[in-house]
Amino acid sequence: MRAVVIYESMYGNTHEIANAIARGLGPGTEVAVVCVAEAVPELLAGAGLVVAGGPTHLHGMSGARSRRAAADEARKDGSKLTLDAHAEGPGLRDWFGTIGRIRGWGAPPQSFLVTKDNRLRPGEEDRAEQWGRELAARLPAVAASP
Repeated sequence: MRAVVIYESMYGNTHEIANAIARGLGPGTEVAVVCVAEAVPELLAGAGLVVAGGPTHLHGMSGARSRRAAADEARKDGSKLTLDAHAEGPGLRDWFGTIGRIRGWGAPPQSFLVTKDNRLRPGEEDRAEQWGRELAARLPAVAASP
């Protein structure tokens, strides 16, 4: 089974969660963890599982303006925030508009929380890895269905 985990990350938290989910998917699953800019149709073709996640800005999906504001915040003098290597690339909102429809079984969405200092709360990576294991456990049943 092949899985693709797509992330949009400003300060690295969602990137860390994506890596944790990939670890949870574990052996027996070929997993590619990619930023939104690298999530091209050819990569998605034939994937048995696609997981996509990103930060929330203003209680919803990020947009160009909110991503720009997040990048500006990291650049302020005295900021302790560090931009993820792909932070200034396209966001999921834009990407969803380019890919058409992905058919699938749909897993309940998960939220992973950060502190007021924009760091993952303790235990969130472990919880993401566990969710990856739960997804992996469902894969054989999904692969067998039409």
